[in-house]
Amino acid sequence: MRLSTDSIHADPDAPVAVQELLTAAHAAHASDIHLQATTRGVDHQWRVDGVLHPRPGFPNPLGERMIGRLKYLARLRTFQDSLPQEGRIAASEAGLPEDVRVSTYPTVSGEKVVLRLFRGGSAVALGDLGLPASTLAALRTAIAQPTGLILLTGPAGSGKSTTGHAALLELAAEAGRHLVSVEDPVEILVPGVMQTEVNEARGLTFANAVRHLLRQDPQVLLIGEIRDEETANLAVRAALTGHLVLSTLHAGSCRGVLERLRLLVSDPFAVAASLSLVINQRLMRRVCTHCGGNRCDRCAQTGFSGRFPICEHLALTDAQRPALRAGTFDAFQPAPTLAESATAAVAAGITLPSEVRRILGT
Repeated sequence: MRLSTDSIHADPDAPVAVQELLTAAHAAHASDIHLQATTRGVDHQWRVDGVLHPRPGFPNPLGERMIGRLKYLARLRTFQDSLPQEGRIAASEAGLPEDVRVSTYPTVSGEKVVLRLFRGGSAVALGDLGLPASTLAALRTAIAQPTGLILLTGPAGSGKSTTGHAALLELAAEAGRHLVSVEDPVEILVPGVMQTEVNEARGLTFANAVRHLLRQDPQVLLIGEIRDEETANLAVRAALTGHLVLSTLHAGSCRGVLERLRLLVSDPFAVAASLSLVINQRLMRRVCTHCGGNRCDRCAQTGFSGRFPICEHLALTDAQRPALRAGTFDAFQPAPTLAESATAAVAAGITLPSEVRRILGT
């Protein structure tokens, strides 16, 4: 899909310009739209397949009116440009299948507006994610157990939530278990799962939500993110008391997850007894099948189209648990590593060395 906004009118009709911007970005499979107000107008970029692409800007007064229109649709204070604001444009008003999340922030050159285009809809089947065979097998083994803690890690935008929801979808296909999630926000709908959202403004944090949801008789609990010691301790305790718990924890590697969890949870015996699987993943751009990476109109002259996951994982064994209790991490080495998975993808012609350097820095 060509990354184009050429059809956007140059006249000062902000509602039309905003609608055409949202429609064009959605058609190009952009996940985010960045708008930066300047003295000369509004610069803008789209994030497609994880990479920001510069787009033609909007001159003032059209640019100013477009930002005002977006804030109005998101129910924000249109006159307020000195403080950050957050809101959401309903799908019906955006003219898109899903809502649009709006975030504004004041900068020295003018207001910055970031639009997140939700592509929630339904969860993807676990077998359709493109996970490496060994990681997929380890995840299916872990979610087949009645208890245990499964942690997904990787930077923002690495597909952690997609993997977690795919696991929930597979579990929901089996009758007899109550599946519950607490997320911030709910972006992917999973049939058969009781999905809830945190609301920190009203005091409903992840920790508070988990504490109350454990009284809702769940067998499986998805915690969108472990952000603090309280949530980490609740997740570990839930896994030890008959629940299967899936969550995300920010770290750069499988070993990093082990180290961070040990820091967050004061009881090393509980950590060692509860943790069953750690998956560390990244999303890499796939070489365009039409041009083989040589750049064409179908891939917007980028050489890439779509993304696929590379992963490393650690499935804890009983023999490794004493080392985890003792805080000795040298024995925990995933195989294959992320670097080895990326090298294999390059050898198979799925991606390019430049993409590996962009993602892994090697």
